[in-house]
Amino acid sequence: MGNSLPHASTADAQFSFSKLIVHDLEKTATFYKAVFGLVEWQRLESATSGRPITEISFLPTYPGGGSLTLIKFLDEPEPRHGEMIIGFTTNDIEALLERVNAAGGSVTEPVRSMPEHHLHVAFVADMEGHLIEVVQMDQA
Repeated sequence: MGNSLPHASTADAQFSFSKLIVHDLEKTATFYKAVFGLVEWQRLESATSGRPITEISFLPTYPGGGSLTLIKFLDEPEPRHGEMIIGFTTNDIEALLERVNAAGGSVTEPVRSMPEHHLHVAFVADMEGHLIEVVQMDQA
């Protein structure tokens, strides 16, 4: 799905990636691959602010798009939730919700039409409870 929104910046900086802090890195990576078709790009073991980490990064889903990285702080038993909502667009929201359920996630808010915005939206959670907004744009 292409990006039909205009783009702009008021500074010499561009949004490039998001990092989602997770507990079970492998299981969560499997979920995002199965549901959203993300393609793993690289794995990294390093430190962030003096804390040991392991990361799995995924390729952008369209040219020039931002990417998603899953990060596990090795010195933290479980991350807090609710600090971030990830957004994905789709051409078939019902099929995407089926993949969420099949991959161990859950639908937290069923599909609702928002005709004033020309879209359908639903909210789902991955198996760790991270909130994800999914949007299907109406055909023009």
